[in-house]
Formats: sequence, structure tokens, C-alpha cells
Amino acid sequence: MPDNPFAHVSQSPTNPQSRADAPRQFDVAALYQGPATNLETAQATNIALDEKLRQAYFWIVNYAVISPHYDIEYNDAPPQTFTFGDTKAQLNLPSAQSYSSFVLLPLLNFAVRGRCLLIGGPGRGKTTSAVLMGILAGYSLNEVREAMQHGQPQMTISDLLGNPLPADLVNAQSMQEIRISWRKWLSMRVRIIDEYNRIPTRTQSALLTVMADNYAEILDHVFKCPDGAWYLTANDDAGGGTYQVIEALRDRIDVVVKALSFNMRFMDDLLLRVEKRLKPEELVPPQIIFNAQESEQLYREILQIKMPREILRRVEFFASQFEFLEPAAEQFEYRTKDTARLASVDTHTLTSGESGKDRIKDIGAQTKNGLSVRTLFTLLTFSKAMAYFRGAQIVELEDLRQMLPFVLHDKLQPDLDHAFFDAPGNAMYRTDRVSWIRKLFDLACAEYDRLDLDKQDPLAELEAEFARGLDGLTENETRKRLVKIERLLGEWSKGRKLYGNLFDDILKLKYLHQRYTNYSRWVRYSK
Repeated sequence: MPDNPFAHVSQSPTNPQSRADAPRQFDVAALYQGPATNLETAQATNIALDEKLRQAYFWIVNYAVISPHYDIEYNDAPPQTFTFGDTKAQLNLPSAQSYSSFVLLPLLNFAVRGRCLLIGGPGRGKTTSAVLMGILAGYSLNEVREAMQHGQPQMTISDLLGNPLPADLVNAQSMQEIRISWRKWLSMRVRIIDEYNRIPTRTQSALLTVMADNYAEILDHVFKCPDGAWYLTANDDAGGGTYQVIEALRDRIDVVVKALSFNMRFMDDLLLRVEKRLKPEELVPPQIIFNAQESEQLYREILQIKMPREILRRVEFFASQFEFLEPAAEQFEYRTKDTARLASVDTHTLTSGESGKDRIKDIGAQTKNGLSVRTLFTLLTFSKAMAYFRGAQIVELEDLRQMLPFVLHDKLQPDLDHAFFDAPGNAMYRTDRVSWIRKLFDLACAEYDRLDLDKQDPLAELEAEFARGLDGLTENETRKRLVKIERLLGEWSKGRKLYGNLFDDILKLKYLHQRYTNYSRWVRYSK
């Protein structure tokens, strides 16, 4: 047994795209292999950044964090499925390379400079995972540990951000003369807040400014922070901790990742670490560390991944289901759940008078809120990151489906009184937020396919016409387009039940109608 079994870095390519003789699946058993060969070391010094990212993932999942939970499943052929227990629990054996969310999501968060919340009971590796991300960014273990902010009830804004120099406080004639000793962690590309739900509310507000706007402020002095990845930890996500987390701070979190329980069949690996006094965070191979330039290039390459229109259209259809609340207002635009929330009115009070609509079919009725623009931005970014990590040039539907639950985990609030959760076999969705969100997406995709919207989307033609621009459009052609919009609205108004996707389509038509109306007036005026 080598003294440092952690030195091994997976050979490239880690995810062959075209060869039939794919390498064996990586697992924790690889811990007992020998150190990297000279050839492997040479390969690691000159590889593509997506390959380096995968090597970092496999090193962490095979050696650093014992996480045998491959819950992000991909298939290139039908998976083998086995059923267990009275509840008919299904176990799938993925037929393509699949991943552990607890390792992969923090790594993707590092790549896109997002804000990741790691939740789970004490001692499950949340802090270790965050520390590893700091080391991957090129910081020493001591630098990462010293810069980590530990939430506690007495934490002040000065504890978090920095202090004015005492001599300046005595001698300064103006606020501008007071120098601030800023905390070192503000300038780092990886920032870790341990147990963030133990931070006092006032200090949380200061943390919100740094997370949201990348700057810290004390006594009218401002410190601009570089772009970087955030990692926050908490023992639960249901309001636990010393202080309730303010809503705005929770809203800034991009992805939520759960630290799953330890599998006792891997006790041998714990014993090895005890006997050899091995700590993964002290043994990260230099081949998988990203310098500042590589991190910047990594982010640029992720953003260049293409999002096909047919995939984006399904995102639109899915996301449009949730905000609409028909009884919330008289004016069409204000018929939303946010209108009810701002008025402090329970949505059940408003929906009790609805009749005729299939509330089981309406997946939007299962939630208390809709999705913000910030959430959709995050979803698109992490879907691109997932595709990039897999070595793809475009986002596939499964990339989007796998990222949804982690991005929307704290963003979609379930209405647990909805009949869906009382249906046979659905009670588990009350506690399993990840599976519930994925189920919502699957139901939305099934409805999208039933409506055959890829081929029969009447709004698509009107959008394409508008996208070609208004320059040179005659008044007569403008009028024809206005008539098309009015005719389509007339057809939709004949007896169709109003669901969220139709609500968004109708408002898009009103928008197009107004643009053409304004243009028509301009054409007449300019004659």
C-alpha cells in the first residue's frame, strides 16, 4: 500500500465520446490503486479545461469525499431497474456515466462562480467539500481555513468585513481619512461561510450586499470584491439555526446540495485514513488546481455552450406554469401569485372559487410561488456547465432535467395542502424536494409533447416575423400582422381553460400587438 494513495489522478480522457472501449466506471475502490504514472502526470499538464474539471471531480469522488451516491443519472440505453420493499422503491443502474450531486454541484458552482448552499447533518463533509473548492482555486489549506467565516450569534459586521484602524478613528478629521483593515476573505476567489444561519440578522444584511453586489461597505468606504464562488453550509434548510435567514439572502443562493448519509460499507476507507493519518484536503494533486487565468477561461468556455431553441422552448413552457393565479386580480397582467403575496392573501382563499379547471393537471397549482428572472438565469448557466462538464457542445434535455432540482430547491415552494400530495404514492414528495421538482418537469414535458408544441406552436411564426425587425415594414403589412394577433386571441378565448403557459402566450401577443400599434402610428406620422 503506497503512503499516499491520494496522488492518483484519473487518466485522460475520463469520459470518451467516440470510443466503444470506454474505461471502467470509477468508484471508491480505486482508492487502493497506486500513484500516478509519469505518463498520467504529463497528460495532466496539458489538457483541456473541461477534462481537467472532470479529473478534479473523479479525484474528489474517488479519494477525497466518500460519496457513492450516483444520484445524477444519465443513460445511453435503457437502464436496468430493480424494485425493492413494500413501497416498490426503484433502483436504476445508469447505462452512461453518472455522478454524485454532492461532489459535482459544488464543482460546477466553482466553475461558474455561483453561490452554493450545502445542507445536511453535522459531520457529513459539507465543510470539507467547501475547503476542497478553495484549494482547487490555488489557495493553501491554511489560507482557506483562516479565511473561512464561521457563523455564530455574536458575529458583528466588523467581524465579517473588517475594522477601521484605531489610530485613524482618533486622529481623522473626516470619514475619508479613516482607513479600513478589510478581511482577507473578501479578496479571494472562493468564499466560505460556515453555518450561515447562525449569523445575526443585521450582519446577514451586510453579507447580502457582498453576495449580491460584490462589494463591502464600512463608514462610506467600499471594497470591491473579485468574482468568485460562494459556499455556505447549514445543518438544515427548514429555518433552523440561531437566526432565521432573511429572504433576500436565501434568494441569492443559486444551488442547494444535500450531504447524504454515510454508507457503512465504506468503513475500510475511513480506517485507512485513520491508520495513515491521511487528510484529503492536505493531499490535493497539483494537476487539478486551477489558477486565476484558467478559472476565467473555464467560465468563458462554459458560457459558449449552445442552448438549442427546442430546449429553451421547454424551459419556457415549464417555467410559465407557476406564477399564474387567475383570481388574484381584475387586470390581466396582475393575475399572479406575487399579487396575492404582496397583498398578504392566502392563495387557497382565492382558488376556492375556481371551477372547471383540472387542478391535478395544473402543476402550477402545486406551488405557492413562481420563478424569478435570477432563478432562470442560474438554471441556464448551470445547464450549460453540466453539458460542458460532460464534454458536449450543446445543452441536452437531460442536462437541464438534472440541474433543475438543485437550482429550484429553495425557489419553488410546494403547497403541501394540494391534492397531488395526497394521491397514492405521492406522499414521499412532501419531503423529497429533488424528486418532486424533477416530477414537475417530467409532467410539463409530457404535456408539451401532448400539445405537440414543437410543431404546432401558433405563436412561433409571429415571433419569427417580429424577430426579423420592423425597419421597412409597410403600414399595410403591419395591419395584417395586427389582424393575425387579434384572430389568434379570438380563437384562444373560445372556451379554453386558462393555464400558466397560455397566460404567458397571451401577454406575449399583447406585447407584439402594442409594438406593431406603436410602429403603425409612427409610419402614419412620418408620411
